Amino acid sequence: MANISVRLPPDVEKKLDEEMRRTARSRSELVREAVGDYLTRKQKERVVAEMRRAARALYSDPDAKGEATAVAEEGVEDWLENIDTEERAAGVDPEERWWD
Repeated sequence: MANISVRLPPDVEKKLDEEMRRTARSRSELVREAVGDYLTRKQKERVVAEMRRAARALYSDPDAKGEATAVAEEGVEDWLENIDTEERAAGVDPEERWWD
């Protein structure tokens, strides 16, 4: 495992020490977790941004937009059918709307 030295502003150091006492965990554990969470969040943000770029590109192409709409509609129909199947398996009558 790599050893890294980090300088923290006094207010952040104080919060880190408070969390360390509250959770009975070491500074290293808390910093490792925080860095890991940050990197995971940044990766997810990049994936979402790329998906948005791809969606915008598809949306601007009429043929791709039509095909994507058809696939989405088919997916919703399959999803609704799965819900009905799961409700029947659980002994719930899908015709009886639980939200009424």
